[in-house]
Parts: sequence; C-alpha cells; structure tokens
Amino acid sequence: MLRDYPWWPLGDAMRLLRYVTALLFMAHASMRFVYGSIPQFAWAMEHVHGFSHGERWVLAITAYELGAGTLLLLNRGVRWAASGLAVIVSVGIYLIHRHLGWFVGEHGTGGSEYSVALLAMLLVLAAWDAEQSRQRRSTASSP
Repeated sequence: MLRDYPWWPLGDAMRLLRYVTALLFMAHASMRFVYGSIPQFAWAMEHVHGFSHGERWVLAITAYELGAGTLLLLNRGVRWAASGLAVIVSVGIYLIHRHLGWFVGEHGTGGSEYSVALLAMLLVLAAWDAEQSRQRRSTASSP
C-alpha cells in the first residue's frame, strides 16, 4: 500500500503547486497595498539599489505578480508567467536576500531560502507547462 504513495496523480500535484505558487505571489504583492509599504519599497529601490523611478518599478513588479498569479490560477501562459516571476525572484535574491544570509525565519531574518524555494517552484511549473505543450503538439500532429 505505501509503495503506491502518493495516492494522487502527478497532474493533480502540479495543479496544487500552480495554485499555491500563484496564491503566494498574489498575497505577497497585495500586502504592499494592505500595509502601505509601496513607498518604503520604492525608496529602497531608488536609494539602496540605485533604480530611478522606484515607485514605477514597485508598481510594475506588483502588477506583474498579481497578473502572473492570475494567469497561473487560470492555467494560461504558465511558462511565461512563471519565467517572469522567476526573474523577479532572482533579482530579489541578488539585490536583497543574499545580503541577509540563507535563513528566513528561525535562524535568520530575510535570507534567501524562501526565495530559492519559490524559484525552484517556478522553474518546475515552467518545465511542466513546456512539456505539456510539447505533448499537445505531438498528439495534434500525429496521424
């Protein structure tokens, strides 16, 4: 009985991963409005990281996270939505989290571990979507 674990299909597991990933990004982005942290993030983008027009960057990042999360939930453009989010996460690791160490919670504050996990989730989703697309094309072109 345990050799058949887990007892649910891979497609269902990937759907769960897609939903959870989408909701994590959408929750993270929406909290910028709830907590009013856009000005603080914009200030850091400009004064700490050297980006001009920090508020525009923050709003663009936030809009992308919300839009890409919606696409992930709808199973539309998953590969491209996940790839864009992977760029955002990678830049976040480079600019912010790597300076704060590895651990996020118990053994640190703001480190890279959570972002690396998100990055892996996004890469798996993009690869799965690409594979599904290849299989659909192969099936459609078969006689």
